[in-house]
Amino acid sequence: MNISPTTPWPEGFLWGSATAAAQIEGAAHEGGKEDSIWDAYARQPFAVANGDTPEVAVDHYYRMDADVQLMKELGLDSYRFSTSWARVVPGDRTPNAEGLDFYSRLVDSLLEAGILPWLTLYHWDLPQALQEKGGWANRETAYRFADYAEAVYNALGDRVSHWTTFNEPLCSSLIGYVAGEHAPGLTDPNLGLAALHHQHLAHGLAAARLRDLAAAKGREIELGITLNLTNAVPNDPSDPVDQDAARRIDGIWNRMFLEPLILGAYPADVIEDVREYDFEQYVQAGDLEIISAPIDFLGVNHYHDDNVSGHPAPADATPGLRPTTKPGRSPFVGSEFVTTPPRDLTRTAMDWEVNPSGLHHLLVRLGQEYPTLPPLYVTENGASYDDNRAGDTIDDAERTQYIEQHIQAVADAIADGADVRGYFVWSLLDNFEWAWGYNKRFGIVYVDYQTQERLPKRSATEYAALIASAKIAA
Repeated sequence: MNISPTTPWPEGFLWGSATAAAQIEGAAHEGGKEDSIWDAYARQPFAVANGDTPEVAVDHYYRMDADVQLMKELGLDSYRFSTSWARVVPGDRTPNAEGLDFYSRLVDSLLEAGILPWLTLYHWDLPQALQEKGGWANRETAYRFADYAEAVYNALGDRVSHWTTFNEPLCSSLIGYVAGEHAPGLTDPNLGLAALHHQHLAHGLAAARLRDLAAAKGREIELGITLNLTNAVPNDPSDPVDQDAARRIDGIWNRMFLEPLILGAYPADVIEDVREYDFEQYVQAGDLEIISAPIDFLGVNHYHDDNVSGHPAPADATPGLRPTTKPGRSPFVGSEFVTTPPRDLTRTAMDWEVNPSGLHHLLVRLGQEYPTLPPLYVTENGASYDDNRAGDTIDDAERTQYIEQHIQAVADAIADGADVRGYFVWSLLDNFEWAWGYNKRFGIVYVDYQTQERLPKRSATEYAALIASAKIAA
């Protein structure tokens, strides 16, 4: 990659990669694990492309040691992974020793390789047994989450110092319960809003529990949450209709998650947008104090901006001009559809814009808009492209360039005052890409889904070279 080896990265800057349990582990009904909502959802007709399921995924459960060796060869400082609630507490019963042992062995393997374990407690795989009791729309699930966090800490807290409560709660609340595009596949705004608040509450309860457990043992802990954040760009900056569309997307996508955590209050304009659903019925006395307890870092996941308009798409619109699949389309952010007119930018295989300046802008403006914000880590950034294998070579030049340009955007943001302390590329391995099944590849390491062979792509080798040069410069 062409990032200058003299780029002044902050001391201790972490270079890593990330995955999620449901996307890579497989062994979906082995080792004591039972159904998660994604196991159940994938069995629904037409829920996942090609009828794909996470039953085998990329077999990480059985190939964990070799995968850690790959990480070591790439020179990763840190590996961000998630524990599966459905593996740790299957069927909403008692902690599963066999499941916890798998994660204990993973942590030991990482530490032996000199890689910092960065643990995420929730990356969307709620036990199906809890979903059958109402899932995240049921307030009790927040308290069950704190118990689950304690079970994981009791097993791993002597070796894991970095803890993330939730990954992208927007997706597992609004997209799962309102848009119907993620598990559990529901389309009820009332349930989605309840899930949104209960996940915030679960974050706060688990954070307090983890801090208490660490303090009782005299241990240091770094604790935070990861949000997927966007820049909502009005298609016509001078058009009040487009300006309001951008406000609504920024409100539901960013501020409904940032502000209860950082400011201890939900944004008033979004509460007004959802007035007909009486969102405040879910917020009990003391909740926001629990939710807004200080965190040590904020994880930022960012892939692209959102160019939006409040005007309906014309009947003869090109395929790129369509109602967004994000919650901006949902009725509780306004009566008009939010459309996404295409801009003159290249796009990934996900049909997402490639615009590295958006990441720079996002990281800088977060610090400007929220002066009490904790340090930032880019916990996911990457791209899906249609990789072509030629023998043992995968020259994924587009992904390599995407990563290079976005890392440069991070460097520029740091130079402009953003307190960014790490970058984790998404993803280490090709994997089960949720509702897209195995159709979309984000990995810097290619996986042959028939043989489970791993093959580093050009993006992996150049990312490794970048890490090595950054360490030399430091």
